[in-house]
Amino acid sequence: MRTKLISYLLIAALGPAMISCSIIRGLRKDGKGGPGIFSFANHPHDTIANGDKVFSFHIAKNQASWIDTLHFFNQGKYYKNATLPKAMDKKSKTQGLMIIHNDSIIYEKYWGEMTSDRLATVFSVSKSITSLMCGIAVDDGYIRSIDDDVTQYLPELKKKDPMWQKLKIRHLLDMQSGLDFDDTYSLKLKHFKRLNAMAKLNYGHNVMKQIRGLKFRKEPGTEHYYESMTSQILGVVIERASGKHFADYMSEKVWKPLHMESVAIVNVDSHKRDVAHTFGGISLTMKDLAKIGRLYLNGGMWDGKRIVSEEWVRQTGAYDESNEGYHFNWYNMSNVGAKKAEFPGYYALGIGHQVLYVNPYKNLIMVRVGQDNNNGSFVPLLFEELSNCGRF
Repeated sequence: MRTKLISYLLIAALGPAMISCSIIRGLRKDGKGGPGIFSFANHPHDTIANGDKVFSFHIAKNQASWIDTLHFFNQGKYYKNATLPKAMDKKSKTQGLMIIHNDSIIYEKYWGEMTSDRLATVFSVSKSITSLMCGIAVDDGYIRSIDDDVTQYLPELKKKDPMWQKLKIRHLLDMQSGLDFDDTYSLKLKHFKRLNAMAKLNYGHNVMKQIRGLKFRKEPGTEHYYESMTSQILGVVIERASGKHFADYMSEKVWKPLHMESVAIVNVDSHKRDVAHTFGGISLTMKDLAKIGRLYLNGGMWDGKRIVSEEWVRQTGAYDESNEGYHFNWYNMSNVGAKKAEFPGYYALGIGHQVLYVNPYKNLIMVRVGQDNNNGSFVPLLFEELSNCGRF
């Protein structure tokens, strides 16, 4: 009832011509606050099947209770020499924290409705998983090179804006597409044109129609600018190149080989067109997300089997200040101007601070899932400082 009232008020204030069907659909499905980590049931989606075998991390006999009392976090006035609980207080709306060291879960806590086996949407962490699938598609020979033109896989775009013929897969991986698109959720009048576009990406029924109508703000490869449409196009390239639905390809190449504990879900634009939301629509358990981290810790190997090339993982996680620290849809700490740690990690990040942090030097994986992050601490930096606190 409340979301319907919001819809009616928006129409009355701005006029029906300014409000897209996608915005109204989003308000009715997810409310003014937009999608939450548990709202995937409101969206059409495909299932990413797991197999019969299951890999489970060991639960350490001696849990790292010292983490709750260690003073280590030193960011901002409030967080001088702070403990983990203080830095991750109730204002953060954290739902789950998990720390895995040497293949054993040493710290695991849940709040609210989150449990160890519940699926949660990780939003833009999905982009990092899509990058993994791109690396696998290259290894499989479906994609010849990430320096291929995107129009080799989406030839219909050759007839559109001539900039399409300058766009390469590498540009998609590094957020250098030059596309005129913004990730905005603002309901302010001046932002409504871009909000309409973002709502259409989230709630529209025809992603390819939206892609065909895109324009460019810059020539591809000339500017790093983060926005979700770029990763959506990467997902379409993977589907076209492999000839497989994204969910099926990920099940075959990742979910079954990594012996995931649960099925996962990826939102799609509609069951009629079935284009996966590879920019932010993947929902999975925290333990299975940690297994993606384990794969990267081990250089793309999983218990003796090559899943993705070592070079792909190396390029993803190398500490490199170019491109604002963003490479292959993952971040390193130079992205936030942090001084390089002695043993640096890297991370995947989703809106609301869904985080998968990997530190191969310390054999550490850290996962945080939450409804939001309102307390001002930057979770990846918190994990980086913890991993370099001298206790691992």
